This record gives sequence, structure tokens and C-alpha cells, in this order.
Amino acid sequence: MAFPIVRHRRLRQSAAMRNIVRETVLTANDFIYPIYVKYGTNIKEEISSMPGVYRFSLDVLEAEIREITSLGIQAIMLFGLPDHKDAEGTSAYDPNGIVQEATRLIKQWAPGLIVMADTCLCQFTDHGHCGMVHLDDATGTAVVDNDPSLSLLVRTAVSQAEAGADVIAPSNMMDGFVSAIREGLDEAGFSHVPILSYSVKYASAFYGPFRDAAKSAPQFGDRKTYQMDPANAREALREADSDVFEGADMLMVKPALSYLDIVRQLRDSFDLPIVAYNVSGEYAMVKAAAANGWIDERAIVLEKLISMKRAGADLIITYHAKDASRWLRGE
Repeated sequence: MAFPIVRHRRLRQSAAMRNIVRETVLTANDFIYPIYVKYGTNIKEEISSMPGVYRFSLDVLEAEIREITSLGIQAIMLFGLPDHKDAEGTSAYDPNGIVQEATRLIKQWAPGLIVMADTCLCQFTDHGHCGMVHLDDATGTAVVDNDPSLSLLVRTAVSQAEAGADVIAPSNMMDGFVSAIREGLDEAGFSHVPILSYSVKYASAFYGPFRDAAKSAPQFGDRKTYQMDPANAREALREADSDVFEGADMLMVKPALSYLDIVRQLRDSFDLPIVAYNVSGEYAMVKAAAANGWIDERAIVLEKLISMKRAGADLIITYHAKDASRWLRGE
């Protein structure tokens, strides 16, 4: 018996045909754009390792926010560079800290824009770690003081919510951080504020440009004792399951490109929104290759973003958001 040849190409013959049978669609609504703010005046400071990405002082930030909203981008992730660092990261939970001030201004300029506040201590501590730590003299590794760190992270989250943050996004990877922050927000009257948990955050080499941008590199040791081992996948499900149990509203996988298998596993295992973080190193590699004429930047960016959504991401944090939004509307 002869079997007919399946003609898959029948559905690929024209752009219109490909459009109507396309399984995965990318829009500006899928993007969250990271923003870096700092103290000072008249500062729009390009980050050398991330062409096209800037640190902004608050007096010039409004123009950037107007551009973002004009492109149809619905949400930003806010990172702050303080003018003071200490061992406990006190600037992170200062009611008049840089993230809090920026949030209040952004909500005045663009009330409908979703402000997600990165909730961590690494940018605010003089040692550059994500919680309170001490150095183990015998091994030279940073040892996290987990439980004392939680109280500081709760104070940070509450101060961000008080300033008007729409979403609290804790990135610290302390054990029990979602439960502690959820309880703290609820007790402070912010039960309506969701938590986007950096549930699956790997100890990745792709973070280098971010640490330059946010001035948050560890001053000793590394973060491998509290961020995940890149070799582990089952552990990612345990991490995410804990956060769901503790009250997370959205789950993140960071980084994205090398961990799309993890994005798919979370998508298949949980019914919460899944967020992929297309991190700084992934962005920088594309920009460097494009600057050398080795790749078609537009085609590469849209292909990698669609791969993240195809893998199961509902939202994508990406430095490409502005360019991608323009390209998707034909500009």
C-alpha cells in the first residue's frame, strides 16, 4: 500500500498563508523593559557593554518613559543605583530611595504603565551580595545570613509598594523570601500587589553586563551558594513549587536563552504566568555581532524572542523591547 506524501509546504507558500497558520504571535504586550535610574542631574549615560541601554537621572527620565509608552510597551522593571551603600543595604528600603522616588514620578507621568520593582539588596550593599552575608575565612566563600536578610527584603518590598510599585519582583533567591514578602505586604495593606518571583535564577555567566550597569558585582566570593547550579533542572521545579506554595503570582526563569527547556517545564507544570528574562549578556552578544556585520540584528532578535514565547513564556523581560516593538509594527 502506498502512503501519500504529506505536503507541509502547502501551508508555507506565501506570507499571508504563513501568517494565518502561525502558532505563536509576538506583540509589544509581551515585553517588560528594564530601566536603570541613578542620582544626579542631566544624566543619560550609555552602558558600555550594553549599547543603546542607559542609566538615567530622574530629571531626564520622563522622556524615556514617554517613548516606552508610545511604543505600546505595558510594563517596566526598575533598577536603582544608590548614592550610599552599606553592609545592610539600607538605601534599598529608604522611603526616599532612588527606586521609590523614580516610582512615584513614573506613576505621575504614566499612571497606566506597570512599574515592577526589582526587590534585592545587591545594588545597595557594599559587598554586592543579595542579602546579609559573612565571609567564611576557611573557604573564602560568601555565606548568606538567610533569615536576617528576609526582614530587610520585606522592608524593601513594602517601601516599594508604598511608593506605588504595581508589582514586587524579588530577585534575591533567599529561602522563604516569597512567603516573607507576601506576609509583609499583606500586613501593610498591600494584599492587592502581586509578586513576580525570580523563582528559577541560575548562577549564570550571562549577567556580566548587568553587574556593570547596576554596579552590583560581588566584592568577594560569588553567588553560587544561593543561585541555582546551571546543571540542574529538577531543582528548578522544586524552587518554583515552593514559590507557588508561598504565594507567588508569577514565576520567572533567568536567564532565558540557555534555559528554554526550564521555561517549558515550568509552563507544563504550573498555571501561573511564566516570565523569561532575556538578560544582559544575551543582549550584549547580539549587539556586538550586529555591530560587526555578522548577523541581521532585527531577524535574530525577533527569532530569539519568539523562541522564548514558543517555549512557554507569557512575558519577556528584554532590553530589545523598544526595538522589537518598532519592528513588530513595521517601522
